[in-house]
Amino acid sequence: MLDLIKLRIRHGYQSIGNLRTAVLMESHRGFPEILTSIKIEDEQKIAGCCPTKAITGNPVTIDLGKCIFCGECERISNGAIRFTNDYKLGTSKKDQLLIAPGTVYQEYRASAIEAKKKIHSLFGRSLKLRQVSAGGCNGCEMELSACGNVNFDMGRFGIDFVASPRHADGIVLTGPITKNMAPALMDAYKSVNDPKIVIAVGACAISGGLFADSDELNREFLDKIKVDLYIPGCPPHPLTIINAILELIGKESR
Repeated sequence: MLDLIKLRIRHGYQSIGNLRTAVLMESHRGFPEILTSIKIEDEQKIAGCCPTKAITGNPVTIDLGKCIFCGECERISNGAIRFTNDYKLGTSKKDQLLIAPGTVYQEYRASAIEAKKKIHSLFGRSLKLRQVSAGGCNGCEMELSACGNVNFDMGRFGIDFVASPRHADGIVLTGPITKNMAPALMDAYKSVNDPKIVIAVGACAISGGLFADSDELNREFLDKIKVDLYIPGCPPHPLTIINAILELIGKESR
């Protein structure tokens, strides 16, 4: 018993105190910065290297909803593209995911998420979410699970995942939505009582990711249902997920 107490004391306080000010290691690929002037031949080379067609040319633009943060564009861009370690990438506006040359992180954050009074009044104190993996690789699912561990402890803000959609306030979608999972996803959504929110986590959920051109997908759900929050990444970091949800419901992270 004494050994267990000593071990607990040595562990110290492992939870991140203030999630708003946490800093990730320099090697983390977060928000991309693009130079305003890139040679035309370099634009074509950069756009052609992207496995998910997240990059378009004239001028070079990166779609964070498609980007898997592989870093290939940074490696061949001769310094024209640089991934920072800024991780707060969530947005409530899909068109905000398009990063143009000269866009800076502070400018992106300023208008990325609109904390609506109605959402805050409904879910600001307690938010229960049902996670649906619609054909995901388990990458995003693992990061969502990590949101509840001792380091990040999302539950301290009243945000938890529940086993049944009937106990939930919204759906967290991961995966590209395969044909087999499309009906189950819609059933889960319909089982959540109104009012409810929908959160798309990861490149696969937002755009189809690497599988966007597959004939085995059925993404009609996203044509019919409004998404309230997009959280890009492949997979997104737990801090990216938690901060985005906190900003959506207008809750402080302390």
